[in-house]
Amino acid sequence: MRVLITGGTGFLGTHLTKKFKDAGHKVTAVGSKDYDLVQGAAVRKMFKACKPEVVVHAAAIVGGIAANRKNPGRYFYDNLMMGAQVLEESRRAEVKKVVAIGTICAYPKFTPIPFREEDLWNGYPEETNAPYGLAKKMLLVQSQAYRQQYGLNSIFLLPVNLYGPGDNFDPETSHVIPALIRKCLEAKDEVVVWGTGVATREFLYVEDCAEAILLATEHYSGSEPVNLGAGREISIKDLVAKIAQVAKFKGRIVWDATKPDGQPRRCLDVSRAEKLFGFRAKTPFDEGLRRTVEWYASQGRKQAKAR
Repeated sequence: MRVLITGGTGFLGTHLTKKFKDAGHKVTAVGSKDYDLVQGAAVRKMFKACKPEVVVHAAAIVGGIAANRKNPGRYFYDNLMMGAQVLEESRRAEVKKVVAIGTICAYPKFTPIPFREEDLWNGYPEETNAPYGLAKKMLLVQSQAYRQQYGLNSIFLLPVNLYGPGDNFDPETSHVIPALIRKCLEAKDEVVVWGTGVATREFLYVEDCAEAILLATEHYSGSEPVNLGAGREISIKDLVAKIAQVAKFKGRIVWDATKPDGQPRRCLDVSRAEKLFGFRAKTPFDEGLRRTVEWYASQGRKQAKAR
């Protein structure tokens, strides 16, 4: 298939590009330097140039808690406009399939554990990332509406927090794992961590996520949203201890309780993905952490200094 991957030069996108090419597909990976997907003219130009049969919409403007608090308007508008226009142009181009990549941030703040897809509309998302989560959630609304009215084969996937080699380690915009890895490798005496450490998160190794998206693209064509995760949670306190151990950080961990914890708990029910397209996460968490720390120590640190 001729596959267009938006966000194809980003963290998840680079792994998706390799995974789809290895599976024999003809891939065009585009990034923000190629087309500004917030602008309708740029989206139309992209479709005219690429002529895709399948679109995987992985592009997103995203960051950690601090970045979400600083940019709620931008994160809402840019993500909403990118998604709406990519799906509209997919419809107009009569593509065979659209794979819309959502976010775990779309779930209500107090969703029962484990998060089940049926609970997606039972409340408002956690406040610090609600604008981003709701903008991405509109992909599901548009996907189902376009399927109903136009017959567009569009699916919606909900990945949990990702991590792995090639992640964003910028201290201003990074998520928790790359932020902590960088701190632990660069700090001498102490590392300051936001919150109390009691919140929990679930993490999915990026290569596993790319595999899940490939499987869904090739084998799933339903209208219902599907979680992508590992099905296990860890407290931020235990996560910090693991990262400090792998990074060989011997200093103090200082908790800044004046900063928000974010969503209290995150852990997915991943049974639907296994049932519908045979996905189950393979990478043990400790192994994935080790690979990520080693990548940043050997390559990521050099790239960060070059910027």
